[in-house]
Amino acid sequence: TMSKSVLYEQDKRIVNITLNRPDTRNALSGDIIEELVDYLNKADKDKNVGCIILTGAGKSFSSGGNLQEIKDMTTKDNMSLSELEDWYRFGIQRIPRTMNSIDVPIVAAVNGHAIGAGNDLCTMCDIRIAGEDAKFSESFLRIGIIPGDGGSWFLPKIIGLSRANEMILTCDVLDAQKALDWGLVSQVVPNDDLMKVAHEIANKIASQPPEASRRAKRLLRMSQNVSLDKALEMAASQQSILQQLNDHREAIDALLEKRKANYTNS
Repeated sequence: TMSKSVLYEQDKRIVNITLNRPDTRNALSGDIIEELVDYLNKADKDKNVGCIILTGAGKSFSSGGNLQEIKDMTTKDNMSLSELEDWYRFGIQRIPRTMNSIDVPIVAAVNGHAIGAGNDLCTMCDIRIAGEDAKFSESFLRIGIIPGDGGSWFLPKIIGLSRANEMILTCDVLDAQKALDWGLVSQVVPNDDLMKVAHEIANKIASQPPEASRRAKRLLRMSQNVSLDKALEMAASQQSILQQLNDHREAIDALLEKRKANYTNS
């Protein structure tokens, strides 16, 4: 049987999603896009999932677009303007649309290279940690194109506009330490500890009341592009829903009674 391009492994409330094409350094070709989007939606729909860890098999997180595939689009396949636009809309752009619409929290464990669309993929996650050998680059201009997958929207929100300009316009490669200094990742750990630390973070997230953590993520996302009044209105309406849940009362009781909470997702 063909090995799957993306692996989905669930351990209690944590799901590991692993890009599994080390032969192409996890380049984001059609099969990876398809399976990744399906698995993100699957985890989001499963209320037993408290957190996703996204990583890459082998030595890279993701090397981004496949150069030969990109070349073939205009040479071998002679794609027209509208065909090229559709390739983005109905291909790679499904990833940022999905990432920006789901509520399950995602930790990126960046092992090795996150290049071009691979760098953009890690910016779509909620928390990024890196192994010490990680390398980050917005390399699109090196081949005369721009981020086609939302990088120009996600990246400045994380590292600010000036540094996003610098990454995109120079195509410089950031090592893990510089990525940490710039705020692209929140911690750098020895390569061998990467998944252990990712799981520690994921476990902390997954131990919170499930509905509350998803709504917190959603509120953070939706508050980015609205006025304070609108954000407060959304917060009030989410809060009133959460305070009627059993898990909210259980959380308070567990704290008051100094015991471990037992959440039932209700």
